[in-house]
Amino acid sequence: MLDTLLNNLRDHGIKYLMAAAFGAIGWFIGHRRARARWRKREFLDRLNVSLNVLVEGRLLIRTLLEKSCTEVFLNQSAVEAVTSAARRTTEQNPLLQLPVEDAWYYLNAVLNEIAEKFADGQVRRALGQPVQCGRFLVCLTHESAGALKTRKIRALMISKEVLKNLPAETPQFDSPHHITRWKTLQTMQAAYAATPDQFIEVEICV
Repeated sequence: MLDTLLNNLRDHGIKYLMAAAFGAIGWFIGHRRARARWRKREFLDRLNVSLNVLVEGRLLIRTLLEKSCTEVFLNQSAVEAVTSAARRTTEQNPLLQLPVEDAWYYLNAVLNEIAEKFADGQVRRALGQPVQCGRFLVCLTHESAGALKTRKIRALMISKEVLKNLPAETPQFDSPHHITRWKTLQTMQAAYAATPDQFIEVEICV
């Protein structure tokens, strides 16, 4: 057995060393990228879904769910396409520009996650129980302007009627950096009128 082992090392030693070297290089590069993302507080492998509400002149932002992109989009090619679109956004336009022929598939994956979270309301309605329903629009964004604490791919959900009729005056904010979200909503309002294919509509019943 010892002779066999020595012979294998002699015959394949270089292959083993190369494999170990490539593994170490891969770990080092991955570690450096992870540290760089942490320093920038950038987590594009995460999808955050938030509800945006205007209440008595105040903008409220509330997280509904957060998952890894692979859990939502299921296919690695889809994840890479969404991430690539996020990297192409700008401070002036944080909306993901997705190909028209593909946009529905990405947005529908997000819709499925939201619909699952509020499925109880749909069942109660089917059983004839009293519920309140509303229609909301969802859009994929990557905000990078202002003093944001973290940067992620964000699916912003807002009442369809509210988005179409945003007030002219700036609302109050729970935090100063929420001005970035207000500007994003204004960008969404204009985009919905011009390119509605970048949005998906979801009915929520509670």
